[in-house]
Amino acid sequence: MGSANGCWSRRGFVGVLAGAASGLVGCSTSSGSSSASVPSRTPGSPAAVSPSPAKTPSAPAPTGPRPLYLGTYTSAEGGGNGIGVAAYDPGSGRITGTSTITGVTNPSYLALHPDGRTLYAVAEQDAGAVTAVRLSDRKVLGSRSTGGAGPCHLSVHPGGRWLLSANYGSGSVTVHPIDSSGALGERRETVTHSSPAPGPGQEGPHAHQFLTSPDGGHVLAVDLGTDTVYSYRLNERTGALTEVSQAHTRAGAGPRHLTFHPGGRYAYLANEADNTVAVCAYDRKTGRLSVGAAQSTGTGSGTNYPAQLLVTANGSYAYLANRGHNSLTRYAVEADGARLRLLDTVPVNGDFPRQIAFSPDGTLLFTANQRSSSVSVFHVDTANGGLRAAGRPFASPVAVCALPL
Repeated sequence: MGSANGCWSRRGFVGVLAGAASGLVGCSTSSGSSSASVPSRTPGSPAAVSPSPAKTPSAPAPTGPRPLYLGTYTSAEGGGNGIGVAAYDPGSGRITGTSTITGVTNPSYLALHPDGRTLYAVAEQDAGAVTAVRLSDRKVLGSRSTGGAGPCHLSVHPGGRWLLSANYGSGSVTVHPIDSSGALGERRETVTHSSPAPGPGQEGPHAHQFLTSPDGGHVLAVDLGTDTVYSYRLNERTGALTEVSQAHTRAGAGPRHLTFHPGGRYAYLANEADNTVAVCAYDRKTGRLSVGAAQSTGTGSGTNYPAQLLVTANGSYAYLANRGHNSLTRYAVEADGARLRLLDTVPVNGDFPRQIAFSPDGTLLFTANQRSSSVSVFHVDTANGGLRAAGRPFASPVAVCALPL
């Protein structure tokens, strides 16, 4: 996490809110669009494309402006006043307009209910919370404590009845019930990662993500502090979690974000601390994840802090957000998901791309650039995975999350 004017560590989150900075680690009207291609930075591997991917069923082409929700830090200097609301054109990618859903503190990560009616946001602060917002009238339906500090990620279980959240500061994961209105009940489960011991340079566990496997059989928690991905079974009746396995990265990798290949047999892990990615095999029956060898991000030896990976719906290409390098690494996905081949890197035209997201039809890619307080948009070539800038970045205060609907 961080501000537009400096680099903050989420480890010092409580101190940050009190005004203490650390060394580690929304919106106005946009300009017009441009069709100029973005120059690539070649990281040593040729920027060749993989064989033509299989055609993938695409979502119906959207018409007219679509909503874009923007997460920010309300407590940061230059931050927003709540969840930013803008619109984007699904053809040109141009973002316009702005308003704000107020009454939400530090909504640094956002997620949508499967029925599309309710938006959820973390309140990334010492007394962590999660908030539900009804989208039809943008009414805040209330907040619930996560029982931990600095929640930084949340997701909705595919059944729509449970909200999963990760508390970075306290290294714990939490389960909240969701009622028929989309509102949240009191938390049913909180599990703190007490084993293994923290990795090199870490003073404790730091849960960074909590998500459901594509088959729905397990929920997985990525913990940067313990260099571990935990697999749990979720009791869909009670919300209870039962740990079934642990997958360990190499010491000091600092795993941050896991993304599954559409086939469900493989996943890709972004390692924040050692600037690598890894291909992971996933066993659907047991929930066990096996972490493969560390691979390059193509960004050189400098400080980079990889943030998040996305995989195209046809499973042919993957993109990694590099906060230090201010770029997107492009990979060809090969062997039905078992291999990543580094292609090139593309500048994001912003500073510190904290989070990335596809539009629902996969033709646009959004990057939330925290330090430059902007959102960049790229056209995605579904045939070869190429990226082309969709105009100038859109100004959004301390943009840390972009959620296009």
